Amino acid sequence: MAELILKDVQVVLNAVDLTDHVKSVQLTYEAEEQDRTTMGDSARRRLGGLKDFSATLNFLQDFDAGAVDQTLFDIVGDVVTLTITPKAGAVSATNPKFSGSVLVRSYSPLDGSVGDLAETSVTLPGDGVLSRLVS
Repeated sequence: MAELILKDVQVVLNAVDLTDHVKSVQLTYEAEEQDRTTMGDSARRRLGGLKDFSATLNFLQDFDAGAVDQTLFDIVGDVVTLTITPKAGAVSATNPKFSGSVLVRSYSPLDGSVGDLAETSVTLPGDGVLSRLVS
C-alpha cells in the first residue's frame, strides 16, 4: 500500500484553479441510512439510501482579482462545478479526479482576530452526483 502525503491537492471551483490558496480540504461521500427493521428482528437492519457529498475547503484569503474572495463572493447562491484531485498532474487510477456540482450557500470574507493570518472556509453541499474519474 502506498502512502500519500497531501501537498499538492488540486482544487478547481467554477473553473478557477484555487490550488495555491488551499490550506486544507475535506471531501465527504455518503449514503443516507434507511432503517428496514421489522417486527421479529432482534437487531437493527439498514439499507443505504440516496447518496450525497460535500466539501469543506479552507483557504488563505486573497482579495486580488481572480483569487479567493472574488471567486467565492461572485458565486454565493449559485450551483457551480468543483473538482478535486489528490495530486496535481495526470488523472489516473492512482490519482482520481472527483467532480460534481456544489451549492455555494454562504461565504465569510473575513473571520479572525488581530494578528491572525487571513483565512476563510466554505462548506459546499453537493447538488447531484459525485463522479470519480480515473482517466
